[in-house]
Amino acid sequence: MRAVVQRVTRASVTIDGQVTGSIGRGYLVLLGVGAHDSRAEADKLWGKLRGLRINEDENGKTNLSLADTKGEVLVVSQFTLYANCRRGRRPSFTDAADPALATELYEYFVDLVRTDVEHVATGTFAAYMQVELVNDGPFTIVLDTADL
Repeated sequence: MRAVVQRVTRASVTIDGQVTGSIGRGYLVLLGVGAHDSRAEADKLWGKLRGLRINEDENGKTNLSLADTKGEVLVVSQFTLYANCRRGRRPSFTDAADPALATELYEYFVDLVRTDVEHVATGTFAAYMQVELVNDGPFTIVLDTADL
């Protein structure tokens, strides 16, 4: 699994002109599922993300986790994180999971987040979405379970 995690002061997702999910201070997680991923990767990814100390304390140091700040999370599916651009000019997405597996693991990941976070919002899997955010910092981290 791959995730682009952005620390935000607010974020939202809009589908067909309607805001379907929004959060205040916390993380926007763009989540990609790979063809060979399983629940083990989702567990590993959330375990790492849940404990990351990427929020500032009273001294401006990144010492606080999501739980420490009672942050919120917006999870948006993003198969394009598995784009392979090595050949030609059109990305290949063969490394991304098929829709059935991707949906299952996306929903499983969201359920994991909900066990630890009070306010969790989502996009809609496979929908055309507009994502709006205010990146706090800016602070953006890329996580790949192959590297964790």
